[in-house]
Amino acid sequence: MTPKTPSTRMVRKLAAVGLASSLLVLAACGDDEEDATTTPTTAPAAVTTPVTDVPVPTGDIVAVASATQGFSTLVAAVQAAGLVEVLQGEGPFTVFAPTDDAFAALPEGLLDALLLPENQGVLAQILTYHVVAGKIMAADVVAGDVATVEGSNITITTDGGVKIFDANVVQTDVEATNGVIHVIDQVLVPEGVDVAALLAGAEATATTEAMAEEMGDIVAVATEAGSFSTLLAAVEAAGLVETLQGEGPFTVFAPTDEAFAALPAGVVDALLLPENQEILAAVLTYHVVSGKVLSADVAAGEVPSVQGEPITVTTDDGGVQVNGANVVAVDVEASNGVIHVIDAVILPPSLDLSAL
Repeated sequence: MTPKTPSTRMVRKLAAVGLASSLLVLAACGDDEEDATTTPTTAPAAVTTPVTDVPVPTGDIVAVASATQGFSTLVAAVQAAGLVEVLQGEGPFTVFAPTDDAFAALPEGLLDALLLPENQGVLAQILTYHVVAGKIMAADVVAGDVATVEGSNITITTDGGVKIFDANVVQTDVEATNGVIHVIDQVLVPEGVDVAALLAGAEATATTEAMAEEMGDIVAVATEAGSFSTLLAAVEAAGLVETLQGEGPFTVFAPTDEAFAALPAGVVDALLLPENQEILAAVLTYHVVSGKVLSADVAAGEVPSVQGEPITVTTDDGGVQVNGANVVAVDVEASNGVIHVIDAVILPPSLDLSAL
């Protein structure tokens, strides 16, 4: 199913359903209620570290959780899911809050996967599955199915202690100004969340990152190639090493040593002078385009350079040219972009070589 993200509809649901309606739902869901037709996934039970007792509430649910030992993972997840403002709202809310130990008992890699930005919607879905509208104290809890803010039901049982599915309620009535927290020893996962897919996606991401790290950044790749010594000396003189080691991604049209040697006599030496550092940086960044553009994605036309002025890409039977310079090798990949090798140094139109 499509992951639910914290939306305006969700916020309206949180705000609209008050304590009275939640108690009516709970009261209607007694022992005679039919068993739920589906059983959501729950994590393995954790050996729970007791949560520190909380005195009279001095803040909202997020503030109380943040100040209470045992909820650091939950608070980090709430932040990653973009739910902080929601749970700081008027409410009231009842939160069945998993401890740090409960999150630690999740399958290996699942928590890291849930905290990835691309899984924010799934994380929000899981967290709101732990929230019921209204302030429901322990004395008011009865067995039955209860609607969550996520949209589906949780099942409460009271034989031998209160449970949410198989999760034990290990502490109750941690009050906040906008609701109450009951502590549970497992993370509840609603039906429809594909844990296996999340783990597979996280593994693929980790593999890609590891491969990228192994291949090195643009500066490292250019250094290893062995034919860009003048370019690398220029990058260093221009103070651009850290930039090209950065996150990027970048597409670099990299002139070879022979390309620099073909410039008019004295130009390279002049560009490397400290007083011409700004001009050198302009020349070099004119060879750089934001984003990782592989050869298969190159199209003819003007492309803005990092320097600010556009470069002109042409394609014909003879290959690809950039401002007339031939692209002689393509797709030299790096962890933060790609290098295409060109046989001439291209200069910004605004640069006056005679001024050097």
